[in-house]
Amino acid sequence: MDLILKGFIAGVLGTLIMDSLNHLFARFGVISKIDVRIIGRMALGWAQGRFRYSHPDEMECAPNEILYGYFTHYAIGVGLAIPFMFVWNLLVGGPVSPAWTFVYGVATTVASLFIVYPSMGLGIFGWRSPEGIKSPLSSLANHAFFGVGMAVAVALT
Repeated sequence: MDLILKGFIAGVLGTLIMDSLNHLFARFGVISKIDVRIIGRMALGWAQGRFRYSHPDEMECAPNEILYGYFTHYAIGVGLAIPFMFVWNLLVGGPVSPAWTFVYGVATTVASLFIVYPSMGLGIFGWRSPEGIKSPLSSLANHAFFGVGMAVAVALT
């Protein structure tokens, strides 16, 4: 139970810090802003069995998409953190390393580059994004922020 709670806390704090730092850096135009509406639309499409779009514009607006987007965004954060805690306990044991937690957070960028972007119709790495290279670099920065948040949670719990 302790691992689940730590994973939950790490996932929520990691996502919260990701969102906060994304908001700050996006405000200055350094990275792209996370669009929870798109996350909500994608999640609703997945729930209806639609896993691939040719272009993000194909994802239809839906009632409560922002709510679904935030729920999905934080559920993914928790869903990535809890298995990390279990795998760490199984393979390494002992206290979870904040440094390795940060590395793991950065590594989760792979999910957006190879699953989320292609699913939305933006291709692998988001190369077909209108923002060009800014999309995958923003994803990398956001997942580094996620790793920082998870590492802080691990260090504090």
